[in-house]
Amino acid sequence: MQWTLDTTHSDVEFAVKHLMISTVKGRFRTFSGSGTTDAAGKLQAVRMEIDTASVDSNVAQRDDHLRSADFFDVERHPSMVFESTRVTQSGADVTVEGTLTIRGVAKPVTLVGEYTAPMKDPWGKRRAALAVSGKINRKDWGLAWNVALEAGGVMVSEEVKLRVEAQAVVADEAGAQAADAELAAAGA
Repeated sequence: MQWTLDTTHSDVEFAVKHLMISTVKGRFRTFSGSGTTDAAGKLQAVRMEIDTASVDSNVAQRDDHLRSADFFDVERHPSMVFESTRVTQSGADVTVEGTLTIRGVAKPVTLVGEYTAPMKDPWGKRRAALAVSGKINRKDWGLAWNVALEAGGVMVSEEVKLRVEAQAVVADEAGAQAADAELAAAGA
């Protein structure tokens, strides 16, 4: 079954240590995504495309810096993409391995979390959810800007924590109903 991300009920967030003492959090406001499940509703694959210019850390000056060539370089790299290469699921526990491309650099990433199997909402649409998180070293993608601190350490940590809360709806409800009928017929 094919799924489309419901962006009104989804978030793509990050957190990074600033001055080695506090955590700065942010999100991306614009993104899209899709996924695939088998007939039983088990997660098979996911893909997300994120608009790098939509970064929002709640401070305009910092966001402008994040959009610059020091970080995302949105003029040359308007999006980043995550595409799964392997999904392992045991009940609700899920591990999604994939490739994250930032600034044209593709590197492997592993995200771990929970998958909520498909269910029907009050309006008859099928929905599923995925909540995953992981860590990356931003320098691996060329996001190397930093300032050394007089007391030691750096202004911005290399480690970035990622968190994705994604809710999706079936892309083709008629196809989903046909698959349900086929599954029911095979089980009968």
